[in-house]
Amino acid sequence: MSQEPSLLRAFSILSLAETRRYVRESHARMMAAFFAILYALGSMTFGGMLVLAHVEGGYTTEVIWGNALGIGVWNYPGLLVVAPWGYLELPFLATWSMIFVSVGVGIGIAVAILISARLIRDRRRAGAASGTVGSVAGLTPAMIALVTLGACCSTTAAATAGVGLVARASGSTLNNLLVNNWYLDVFQLTVVFVALLAQELLLRVYGGLFGLASLGREVESPTTAPFGGRALAGGALRAGLLLAGVTWFLAVLAEWTTVSPVGASAALWYQWIVQHFFLASLAIAVALFPGPFSRAVLPKASSLALWTLRATALVGGLSLATWTPPLVALGGAPGLVNELFGLWGLSAAWGAVLPVYPWGIALAARWIAQYVLLGGFAVALALSPARALRPILWSASAAARSEPTEAPMPVRSPDARATGDLTVPADRTGHASAAPTASEP
Repeated sequence: MSQEPSLLRAFSILSLAETRRYVRESHARMMAAFFAILYALGSMTFGGMLVLAHVEGGYTTEVIWGNALGIGVWNYPGLLVVAPWGYLELPFLATWSMIFVSVGVGIGIAVAILISARLIRDRRRAGAASGTVGSVAGLTPAMIALVTLGACCSTTAAATAGVGLVARASGSTLNNLLVNNWYLDVFQLTVVFVALLAQELLLRVYGGLFGLASLGREVESPTTAPFGGRALAGGALRAGLLLAGVTWFLAVLAEWTTVSPVGASAALWYQWIVQHFFLASLAIAVALFPGPFSRAVLPKASSLALWTLRATALVGGLSLATWTPPLVALGGAPGLVNELFGLWGLSAAWGAVLPVYPWGIALAARWIAQYVLLGGFAVALALSPARALRPILWSASAAARSEPTEAPMPVRSPDARATGDLTVPADRTGHASAAPTASEP
């Protein structure tokens, strides 16, 4: 049985086919719907879309098509419902993003509960440690969404905690995101979808642990999934690359709320394309698809495309993790050393650029997770792809690292009698393995 075509497999992953199948075969649709509704109500309450209060008068429903200033076009058409129990605001983009995020959270929590329940019932199952990692990873979409609860549908400053966190991760400001609240919707939709993709890939690799038949040939048997210190280290590196890559990619959209791409300088375009989009996409691809990525960048014969990728990774990684010339840095593409120089108060002739934030936890986390991790990994990948990918592959299963082999076909034993015909399995070389011959009647 061969693998499904690459395009079909990619579509299957992007459509979360294995996750949806697991929920369906476990009869957990109502569970997913319950948690989705619960999250939606909490998100609307924290975001200010739903306000419960005593209001004089009867019921009124109004469709709002826009405002006189022509701003916030992503909020319209919107729906306003006023009732004796309070009022409900449903801006267009915020409402749809809340629906999709809530569905993702419901599915993520349902999968995590199903996995945890199965592991509790069968603690002696081989490879349960890997399954424990799976149950935690199943909660990832929910944890990401809960951290920014109410941010995607914030019509007031009620969700400032979630909005502030998004602003820190994106290199923007709280006031800027409250004005351009469409970015909050895009940010939360993206990170929750990426978390669901990670959960989908986990089910495909460790689905055998959860009693799930694979859609293809990716599910591991419980005895072949590696788990240990190296696997934990590789998994932590993959998680870090994924988180840093997604937030670094989305940071460009936050910059576009204050800088128009039409009139941007060459240095800014270099920052957006090479330092942000390219390095972030590289990190996301490695984190989500380590096996296919390693087979693509570790060919036996070098190619022009591979050398171009490595050269771009080297230039982009060095410029982000180290230093860029003053003209480039002042133009909008500084590196870590440039921001350090700016923090120390050095001259602009050294390429010193003030960081986005003052010194503190947010700035340190930005430097470590995005400048050092993304830039350093890109440099390591450019100089030695095999060594850079080795810790990533520690956390990947054998199925993700190599193509699956066909099941051995039975062959006829050469000395079997016609009346006592016996077939024995063939080994991987195609020869019959040792087995007892048919006994004489």
